[in-house]
Amino acid sequence: MRLPRLPGLGGWSEDPAWAHFYDWTVEHPRVGGALWLAGMQSDLRRLYAAAEEIGRQPAGARILDIPCGGGVALRGLRPGQGTTYVAADIAQAMLDRTMDAARERGVDDQVEPRIADVADLPFEDASFDLVVSFTGLHCFPDPARAVVEMVRVLRPGGVITGSALLNDTGLRHEPLRRVGRLAGLLGRGCTGDEIVRWLAAQGVVDPVLERSGAIGYFRGVKA
Repeated sequence: MRLPRLPGLGGWSEDPAWAHFYDWTVEHPRVGGALWLAGMQSDLRRLYAAAEEIGRQPAGARILDIPCGGGVALRGLRPGQGTTYVAADIAQAMLDRTMDAARERGVDDQVEPRIADVADLPFEDASFDLVVSFTGLHCFPDPARAVVEMVRVLRPGGVITGSALLNDTGLRHEPLRRVGRLAGLLGRGCTGDEIVRWLAAQGVVDPVLERSGAIGYFRGVKA
């Protein structure tokens, strides 16, 4: 039986209020950090550190951000860096907000918005040097399929990194997961072990996952 959706929140294709709140917490480290710590026992600074991978890419590199949401990962992109940053999402409203954020940060000349379904990415094999997916896997209907596609478009030697709300962080975070699913904001989700196993199965060498409260941060290099 399908559970009823909580009213007034909307799914991701509708640019839900939660998306704006999430972006606000990320852009306000002091208050947002306190909210992340209280709500998820997670250190927001870990997200900032993971996003720094974007800023380490050399000129000419191609970066895929899926789902880009409101563009919070753009904090890692440097003005004049000379990369091609493809911001992909299933919702046009998210792409619009990402481009607004890119203009505010002075990096819009590097950002290309693209409507895309993570289960069937409209990109060629091995076409990106870096794939990032922050707080995305838990939103997808089929996270395992999403990993297959994200690694497919990554070139050998390229890095895949991101984060997800995990299913195996104990009963303390179960209310958060239940409410998220009722609101239509979370999919089936995954455990940390599943993410590592899915990445390894696609040829990612020695993938690692670090936990921060309810959130897991993953990273690996494609063979």
